Amino acid sequence: MRRLGPTSVLCLSLACSDPGDGETGATAAASTTDAGVTTSTTGATAGDPGGPGTASAPNDTSDTGDTGDTGDTGAESSSPTTDPTTTTTGQATTEGTTSATTNGTTDGTQTTDATTGAPDDSCLGELLTAELYAEMFPQHNELFGHTALMTAAAKYPAFACEGTPDQRRRELAAFLANIGHETTGGWADAPGGPYAWGLYFKEEVGCEGGGCTGYCDPNNAQYPCAPGKTYHGRGPIQLSWNYNYGPAGEAIGEPLLAQPELVTSDGAIAFRTGLWFWMTAQAPKPSAHDVMAGVWQPSADDLAKGRAPGFGMTINIINGGLECGQPTHDKVKDRVGFYQRFTDMLAVDPGPALYCDAMQPY
Repeated sequence: MRRLGPTSVLCLSLACSDPGDGETGATAAASTTDAGVTTSTTGATAGDPGGPGTASAPNDTSDTGDTGDTGDTGAESSSPTTDPTTTTTGQATTEGTTSATTNGTTDGTQTTDATTGAPDDSCLGELLTAELYAEMFPQHNELFGHTALMTAAAKYPAFACEGTPDQRRRELAAFLANIGHETTGGWADAPGGPYAWGLYFKEEVGCEGGGCTGYCDPNNAQYPCAPGKTYHGRGPIQLSWNYNYGPAGEAIGEPLLAQPELVTSDGAIAFRTGLWFWMTAQAPKPSAHDVMAGVWQPSADDLAKGRAPGFGMTINIINGGLECGQPTHDKVKDRVGFYQRFTDMLAVDPGPALYCDAMQPY
């Protein structure tokens, strides 16, 4: 995600600004540089649990895009062309967001199933059954189970539960498509197709052993780096940088600055970081939820800059600095590919404005 000004605090995607990669944005010092979340499919190498999948582990193909200024979280998950036997350290590009004024995390009141612990009778559960989830993410990492998502979503009762039936389905598809892209392990000829490998990686590839120490802004006194901790991309939206882990932890009530590893050890916490970003408006950006639920209405300035409601606008919010306002490239095509697959599975038209090439980034 990108940081907006000196108080930028949220960078939610896989590697907003990968400290070693020029594409992911400048250092945290610049108020307009990407800083937040890396978006590369980070995570497990061949030994990482990939859920039910048995195919050989894929390459890290997700983007680590720009996540500093205004909430980009994009991961470069475009259909990889490399064989799954090699691994790369995709860059994360989610741009964080400046300090958000809301955290969008109203406590849910759903009762829970005594067997699974997942919320009962939620409107999200009506749309996304465990069976459908398994069909959407047949290679998902064991961290990213259906129960973990439902437990996290109980804290955000408006998620996929606001707007018309079609808007609800599109929002769900848009969220799943973006996190699928951020964590993808797919490649062009992957078994089941490139879009069957979402939620495969749980953290930035190559950073599992604590070697990615660059995601620390030593000048951030509000959210200082804890000794011995690293803040590389983790979770479905690839949260990264200390100044994003800090506010994310405050919003969800978990000590993520002191214990960033919670995002890769507790599935519900991992999904809550993703939903926190999705539901939280980061001025001047609207929240992705408001865009897909029909709440956000573009201003005259937005319209003049090509910003319009639709899936493309969520890309602009997540990683617009690297992926929007330019000819459509593979990263965007990958996101749209996931989205079209999921809208088809949810039996809803994908709606307008799928791409963001004509949208000016924030």
